[in-house]
Parts: sequence; C-alpha cells; structure tokens
Amino acid sequence: MKVIFLKDVKGQGKKGEVKNVSEGYAHNFLLPRGLARLATDGNLKTLEVQNAAEEKRKEQEKEEAIQLGAKLEEMTVTVKAKAGEGGRLFGAITNKQIAEALSQAGVKIDRRKIELAEPIRTLGVTQVPVKLHPDVKSTFKVQVTEE
Repeated sequence: MKVIFLKDVKGQGKKGEVKNVSEGYAHNFLLPRGLARLATDGNLKTLEVQNAAEEKRKEQEKEEAIQLGAKLEEMTVTVKAKAGEGGRLFGAITNKQIAEALSQAGVKIDRRKIELAEPIRTLGVTQVPVKLHPDVKSTFKVQVTEE
C-alpha cells in the first residue's frame, strides 16, 4: 500500500516521501496517528503543489539573503568602546554588540549568524563575516572607535 508520510517516521521515511508499506502497518499505525495518508492521485497532486510552494519560498529567502548581503558589503558599522594605551580595548566587542549596532543602523541580523572567530579587542576597522543563508555568506566592516 502506497502512503505519503506527513511526519518523519523512524526507520520508515521522512516527511513528504511516498513509500510502499504493509497494509496492516498503514491501517493500524500510520493512518490513525496522522503520520501518513494514502497516496491517491489527489493527495499526490497536493504534495506536488506543496513541494513547489516550498521550493519557491526557499528561492525567495535565498534572493532576499543575496540582496541583504550586497547591502551589508557596502556598510560600515561603528561601535564605541573604552580603550587604553596602544588601542587595546577594556574588554572586547562581541557578536551581541555588533548585532545591536546593526539593528540601530536598520539591519536586523541574529547574533548567531555573525561568524566572528574571536571578539574584537583593538581599535580600528575589522572585516566581519556573516552567514545569511546556507548558500549565502557576506562580510561587512566594523569600525571600533574610542569613547
């Protein structure tokens, strides 16, 4: 019996897959628990439309990430911090502070997407990489000035 999985079922299939399973397993376990539905022509067409919509949504997200990346490439974010002699900071500039400075500049980015290897500890301009999408990476400049 062919079924379309609505949720991941360990050892059987992932969400959206169409597979053959035994009739008893389908009628007694999968269908009553809402884990799968019968693979009729109508249900297969619905699955196809859902997959196309999901694909379009992912493409749109990627396009938006590319545009945001281009905008970030041209940006320089300024962060003020207390510094001692030789341009060394008292403390460090972290992902969180950079994300806050970006949001003040009008760009909303989650701090976990900023891929700073180690906190910034000196005055000056630093190139900061950011992962906007699994396929889209960008960099922007962070200028650290003395308070």
